Amino acid sequence: MNTGGYCSYALYYQWHQAGIFFVTRLKDNAAYRVVHTRTVPAHRHIVADELIEFTSVPGQRQCPVVLRRVTLWNEATQREFVFLTNNLTLGATTIAAIYQDRWQIECFFKVLKQHLKIKTFVGTSANALKIQIWTALLAILLIKYLQFVSRCQLPLCRLFALLRWNLFTYRSLWDWLTDLFAIPPEQPPYQMALAL
Repeated sequence: MNTGGYCSYALYYQWHQAGIFFVTRLKDNAAYRVVHTRTVPAHRHIVADELIEFTSVPGQRQCPVVLRRVTLWNEATQREFVFLTNNLTLGATTIAAIYQDRWQIECFFKVLKQHLKIKTFVGTSANALKIQIWTALLAILLIKYLQFVSRCQLPLCRLFALLRWNLFTYRSLWDWLTDLFAIPPEQPPYQMALAL
C-alpha cells in the first residue's frame, strides 16, 4: 500500500516543539523502532498503538522525539491505515477519527476549487482567510438549499454551472427553480428608477 503524500520529519519536529499536535499517515518505508506498545481498545478496529522513534539517519536527526504510531483496520475497504502523531493522551480511536475528519476538510476545499472556482485566496491575513472561507460556506449553504427546494434533482456541480450561466438573466429565482430549462423573459421585470 502506497501512502504517498507529504512527509517532512523536520516539520513534524518543528510543530512538536511549538506545542502543535498533528495526525498524518506514516509512510510505508519509514524506518523506526517500537519503544513501547500500548493497550488497544476492544472492538474498535485498532490493530496497534505504539510509541516509536525513527532509526534512519534523516529521521533521527530531523525528528529526535518519540512519536505515536496507530494502526487501524478499515472493515469497509479491507485496508490497514497507519497514522503518526505526537499526541500521546488522546485515545487511538480518536486519533483515527481526527484523520478521517481531515478528509471532510479536504472535500470542502475540493468543492471550493471545483464548484466555486476559487483557486487561490485573495488575502493572506487570518481575517481575510476567515472572511473568504465564511463567504464560501454561505454560498455553498445557499446553493445546497436551492438544490433542496428545486424540483429538478440535479447534482451540485450541475446546479453551480446553471447558476453561473443564468447569473445575468432577468427571471425570478423561484420560477427558475421550478423549471430550470425554461426560456428567460427578454425584458427585465419592473425595476424602480434611481433618482438623479
